[in-house]
Amino acid sequence: MSSVEFVKNPGKELYSPAEKIGELLRQQFVNNPYFYFFSPDETTSNRFESIFNVEKRAWGDLIRRGWDLPEGENGRIIEMLSENVLFSVMTGHLSNGEQAMMGSYESFFPVITSQLLQQIKFIKQSKSVKWREPMPAVNLLSTSTCWRQDHNGFTHQSPALISTLLSHPAGLANCIFPVDDVAAEAAFNFMLDSRDVVNLTTFNKTPRPRYIDSHHAKYLFDNSGASIYRFASDEKPDIIFTAAGDIATHEILEAIKILRVDIPKLKMRFVGINALSYRAIGTTDNKLSPAQFKELFLEGIPIIANFHGYPETLENILENYTERRRLRVHGFNEEGSTTTPFEMLRRNMASRYDIALDVASVLGQSHLVRKYQDMLDANHEHAIFFGEDLIK
Repeated sequence: MSSVEFVKNPGKELYSPAEKIGELLRQQFVNNPYFYFFSPDETTSNRFESIFNVEKRAWGDLIRRGWDLPEGENGRIIEMLSENVLFSVMTGHLSNGEQAMMGSYESFFPVITSQLLQQIKFIKQSKSVKWREPMPAVNLLSTSTCWRQDHNGFTHQSPALISTLLSHPAGLANCIFPVDDVAAEAAFNFMLDSRDVVNLTTFNKTPRPRYIDSHHAKYLFDNSGASIYRFASDEKPDIIFTAAGDIATHEILEAIKILRVDIPKLKMRFVGINALSYRAIGTTDNKLSPAQFKELFLEGIPIIANFHGYPETLENILENYTERRRLRVHGFNEEGSTTTPFEMLRRNMASRYDIALDVASVLGQSHLVRKYQDMLDANHEHAIFFGEDLIK
């Protein structure tokens, strides 16, 4: 496993979380002869294709094409355009005590919702059976997300499974949001070590800025799923920002840069959220306590959040820690189209300028409200006319 000891310029260098996950999957195939990977037919489009360098796709037909990927009757890469069948086979393999993972487009994972909920019931009941050994976690790799469906559009934009799992009172599901490729590696290791739980890890296949080192990434799992990003934070902040999700985090951090120029006296803190579980920040076995929340988010100070999924989902969790009046939560508002990346953020009021506008509104800075709204309007017009973003 690689290790990133230090990030010299957070946010400057780009790496693909999905390609990192692909490398880690490849290592699993090499090191574990019983490891299987399941995918509806999106292994390559989700940037996991490096696994084909060491393993074949299961295929029983004798017909071969020159352009086909490596195939064989004993292949451990199972591709079939039926999420329901794939999930059933995978859970059977897990029940034998062997590791497996399943990858898919984010918008298609909800197809297996009923099966997932039944699996959670099974896990809950079987934990009370003394002779039963713990089962490897149900590990789902969710990519091609709602925020980057530049060509597929509205039909491929849905983070609904996140909300379903986080609202399930059995408390046996983790939703993990690695902020970059380094955090994705830590998430992968966490998933492999997990037992008797469902892990849904959501990340983008496009290159994303690298923000944290390996020590920070591990710290997030060891210390209840949240931490202060010191490079973006001040002492004694006037306002606190938080986010869960790689693109959601990037937009908050860009908003902080904008505000440092336009309101230089404003003191800010950014708290990154790495994992969520039922009614809590953190994982099922390591939840953020009220005392830890108070240390990170202080008291009485406005909190502005950006979330990968539906904003109400994160807002409901934050309400378990603090009063609603402190909260302004942005996220996916079910507004989409086949459009440009920044325009997609603008449509859902989750962009850096929407965040900055929110702050300007709280502080009564009407001239900045107009400035930021003008920037949003300009990008909309540019994207419609030229098919590309004015704001990168």
